[in-house]
Amino acid sequence: MFQHSSRNGGMTRRRLLQLGGIGMLGLSLPELLHAGAPAGPRSPSKVAKSCIFIVQYGGCSQIDSFDPKPDAPAEMRGPFRPIATKVPGVRLCEHLPRLARMSDRYSLIRSMTHGNGGHDGGMHICMTGHSSPVESTPYYGSILAKLSPSERIVPPYVWLQNLAGDVQPRYLTGGFLGSAYSPLRVGNDLDNPSAPGFRVRAFDSPTDVPVGRLLDRRRLLTRIERADAPHGVQGRAGEFPRFQERAVDLITGPEARRAFDLEREPVGLRDRYGRHPLGQNLLMARRLIEAGVRMVNVTAWTGTPRGEKFVNVQTWDMHGPGAAPYIGSIFGTGSYGLAFALPRVDEAVSALLSDLETRGLLETTLVVLVGEFGRTPKVSNLGRDHWPACYSALVAGAGIRGGAVYGASDKTAAYVRDNPVRPEDFGATLFHALGISSDTRLGADGFTRPVSVGQPVLDLFNG
Repeated sequence: MFQHSSRNGGMTRRRLLQLGGIGMLGLSLPELLHAGAPAGPRSPSKVAKSCIFIVQYGGCSQIDSFDPKPDAPAEMRGPFRPIATKVPGVRLCEHLPRLARMSDRYSLIRSMTHGNGGHDGGMHICMTGHSSPVESTPYYGSILAKLSPSERIVPPYVWLQNLAGDVQPRYLTGGFLGSAYSPLRVGNDLDNPSAPGFRVRAFDSPTDVPVGRLLDRRRLLTRIERADAPHGVQGRAGEFPRFQERAVDLITGPEARRAFDLEREPVGLRDRYGRHPLGQNLLMARRLIEAGVRMVNVTAWTGTPRGEKFVNVQTWDMHGPGAAPYIGSIFGTGSYGLAFALPRVDEAVSALLSDLETRGLLETTLVVLVGEFGRTPKVSNLGRDHWPACYSALVAGAGIRGGAVYGASDKTAAYVRDNPVRPEDFGATLFHALGISSDTRLGADGFTRPVSVGQPVLDLFNG
C-alpha cells in the first residue's frame, strides 16, 4: 500500500494518479511521446517548412546514376549509356528518363564526401550531418520535430519503411533530444503500403481498452486534475495532461488516420507513383506532409521482382557474394540490380516532384535523395564496393533552384574535383532550406550545441 505523504514533501495519491495517467489511458510511454512533444523554439520562417528525406540505403552508385562518366575506362564506366537532360550539358543514366526531362525542377550535388565506408557509421553520418557523430547525436527529423513541431494532430516525425540489420536502430530514437522526438515508424519489410490489405495500426487503441473506455478514463483523469487544481502539479508532471489529450486525439480522432490512408488517393495517381514500396511510400509521404508532418524519412527500397525471394530492404548494397544470388549482376534486373532499382526511383521520385508542384507544396517542402555513401568506380567483388570519398545527392523544393549542378568529381567519379560538400555543410544546407539558422542552439540542456557547424551551400538557392 502507498502511504499518504504531506503536500510539502512527497507524492500524494492524487498526484500519483496523474503521473500514472499514461498507463491509466492504456497507452505506453513511447506511444504517448510519439503522439506529440513539448513545443520547442519555432522556425524563424513565416511558413513552416517540411522535408521528405529519401535515403538510398546501401549506397547508390554515383557513376551509374547522377554522375555518368562515358569516357572512363570500360571496367569503370559500366554498360549504361548517358542521356541528355532538360539542362544543357547535364547528363544522367539512361534508366532515369523522367528525371532527365524534369531536371529544371531540382539540383544535383556531385561532390558529396566523407570518410566512413561502413553502413552503420555512414548512415549515422548521413542522417545527422556530422562527420564524427557520437552515439546520441540526433537525426535531422528529431531536430526538426523539436524546432518546428506540427500544430496539427499528427506525429511531427515519421519514418516510412525500416532499415535492415547492417545499421544500429538509432533512427528509431531521438538521440540526446530524448524519446519525445523519435519518429513513428510505419512499414517493416514486406508489411508496407504496396502490400495488398496493408493498414497502419499505429493509431489503434490498445486491444484491452476500447475507444469508449479510453474516453471514460480520460474524463476521470480530467476530474482528478480539476480537483487538484488549487495545489497544481509541478515540473514535468504538469505537462502530462497535454500529452494525454494529444495521445487520445491521435487514437480517437480521424485526422492522423486519414493522413496514412492511401485508399483515399485516385487509382491513377497510385499507379503513377508505382505499385512498389518506394512509390507507395513516397505517395504516403506526400499525404503526411500535406497533413502537417514536418519530416518524413523514406527508405528507398524498391521491392523484390516477382518470383524472387525477399532478402532485406537494403536495395543499393550492390556487391559481394552474399547478394550474388539476387544480383545476377549489379547492372541486371534482380532486386540488387540497377536495371531494376533505377527505373523505380525514376518513376516514384519524378511523380513526387510533379505531385508536390501541382499541389503548391514544393515551395515549402524540401526533397532529398541520397545514400550513406557512393560506390567504387571500378567494378569488382560482383559489383561496386562502398565508397564515401565521392558521391551524389539530389535536392529540390524549399527555395532550391532548379537545373543547377554543384561540385564536380574527377574523370572516374572517384574523388571530388571541385567544391567538396562535407556532411556538416550538407546539414547546414538542409536547415537553411527549412528556415532554421545553423546558430540555433540544441543540447540536452537546450543550448550547448549548435544545430550545425557547417556552412550552407548558398549557390543551390534561388536569389
